[in-house]
Amino acid sequence: MNPSVPGRPHWWQWPTILSLDAPAVALAWQWLLARTAHVALGWPQMAVLGASVWLAYAADRWIEGWRLAPGQILTQRHHFYHRCRWPLAALWIVILAIDLVIAARHLSGREFAAGSMLLGPVLAYLLSHQLVHRHHPARAPKEACVALLLAGGVAVFIVARPGADLAALAGPLALFCLLCFANCALISGWESHVDAAHGQTSLALQSARARALSRSLPWLLAAVSLVFAFIEHEPVRTAGLCAMAAGVLLGCVDRAEPAVGWQLARVLADVALLTPLAPALLRP
Repeated sequence: MNPSVPGRPHWWQWPTILSLDAPAVALAWQWLLARTAHVALGWPQMAVLGASVWLAYAADRWIEGWRLAPGQILTQRHHFYHRCRWPLAALWIVILAIDLVIAARHLSGREFAAGSMLLGPVLAYLLSHQLVHRHHPARAPKEACVALLLAGGVAVFIVARPGADLAALAGPLALFCLLCFANCALISGWESHVDAAHGQTSLALQSARARALSRSLPWLLAAVSLVFAFIEHEPVRTAGLCAMAAGVLLGCVDRAEPAVGWQLARVLADVALLTPLAPALLRP
């Protein structure tokens, strides 16, 4: 057992360890943004998005766990991917096959083509940030790349649907992308010692000023989202209120991080982005 990692994960760490946190956030916002754009998505679009996000996150953590020595690993999620490397690789191949079968059989040609367009940027991100430019000081911040890719994945099947209200979608989608960036930027600050030990460049390590500004970003997004919610009509208003709540929750988690610790704060930062679950559960 790696002495630098606690022997047994807390129960609340398992969604992050199993890379289920990002797919959950993506699916929650896909539902909300589809409603905002006045389109209906079925289970194939949800299944492909959830599986694809999991595959991307799992690949990133698998590569990280593969290239790190056991003594370097400081997180439960990377320790899990290091220890269970080959069973997870087999599971990854199975999920990939299921994802491709669902996409080929149940997506329209337009949806399949739109989704395929994201494959190149995702592969480029993994190649650049995990291998080629891993230590390059001028590389694009991984936090911005992750936010853009996640927002693109959430929007891709909505945009591909005929009749989607792209004007209504634009504002909430931008807010979601910025919330993802704020989430990643805050985590990079809390886990700066982890990135340093893992030989990974992050926004917090690249710029102390950016790290300081990232702490104000959730509150700024909450204020902008509140104004946005007041000037818009349903269902865009609901998206604005969800974004506002997510910004406030992210800001509160950041304030609480010194008391609760970086590991719990990381989990709570992802929970903060699940605010679309409220209208989903309360809808008539």
